[in-house]
Amino acid sequence: MSTNTAEASSAGADSRRPLGASSPRYGEKAIKALLALCAGLSVAVTTAIVISLVVPSVRFFREVPIADFLFGTHWFPDFGAQASFGVVPIVVGTLTVVVIALLVAVPVGLLSAIYLSEYARPGVRRIIKPMLEVLEGIPTVAIGLFALMFLRPLAEDLFPFLEWRTPFAVGIAGLAVGLMIVPLVASVSEDAMRAVPRGLREGAYALGSTRLRVSTRVVFPAAISGIVAAGVLATSRAIGETMVVLIAAGATPQIIAPWEGTESIQTMTAYIGATATGDIATGTTTYNAIFAVGLLLFIMTLIMNMIAIRLVRRFREVYE
Repeated sequence: MSTNTAEASSAGADSRRPLGASSPRYGEKAIKALLALCAGLSVAVTTAIVISLVVPSVRFFREVPIADFLFGTHWFPDFGAQASFGVVPIVVGTLTVVVIALLVAVPVGLLSAIYLSEYARPGVRRIIKPMLEVLEGIPTVAIGLFALMFLRPLAEDLFPFLEWRTPFAVGIAGLAVGLMIVPLVASVSEDAMRAVPRGLREGAYALGSTRLRVSTRVVFPAAISGIVAAGVLATSRAIGETMVVLIAAGATPQIIAPWEGTESIQTMTAYIGATATGDIATGTTTYNAIFAVGLLLFIMTLIMNMIAIRLVRRFREVYE
């Protein structure tokens, strides 16, 4: 009887023993401190970027009214006294390239993802998936030269009835950017589709559905949050692309429609890349205009990402 009582008291003492470690784990504390330092560093870098854009932009808007900047339709920042800082032409040029790029990348990327996820054999997938990931790492300057030296002559041969007035074309630039972001759309979308539980596919097949119906009616809706995320990443990559549009799109700030693909245009990133070369005097209006355009581009990307986060949260599917 006394033995049972001693065992019970010992068990009670063990149950009251704290769950934490008896001695401090300095390695775990160091890891936590390192992770907190990395998180704080990312916040500090983002804050520094915003400050570096805002301060020169404030100086710019002291000389140029913000309404003239946002709604003006003439962009000639290098014309001295006759300079005009209406940002609409280069914003339209940026959006035109993005629209053309998405019209190319989204269908091709999604079809590639569906094939890799639902149709391709494991051996084929092991070959194509790494190739797509390698394509993502091709330098953008190489893609720009590819557009200028290959895609442009090919388009002239295939569509000789179009008026190719300049060696640059917004359609070629959009096509090149679209080809560049196809691997991004395909890779992220394929990962989202393969994350869909196998039971959903098996249930659809048990009801007599074909592979095409399962892919489009079951897998695609279930992976929609990941597909939206792929579209957001692709759009951000297209908006922020510099070298391809700088080489292939030209430097003519004009407002054109997306179907006028043979015209030369200038994008926001191309203007920043072509102007921020160190030849402009610091503190001038033209110099500060670079930061104003960068700030506007930053705000546009931020708004797009906020909208995309809301869409992802709305359509996210959770499986247990």
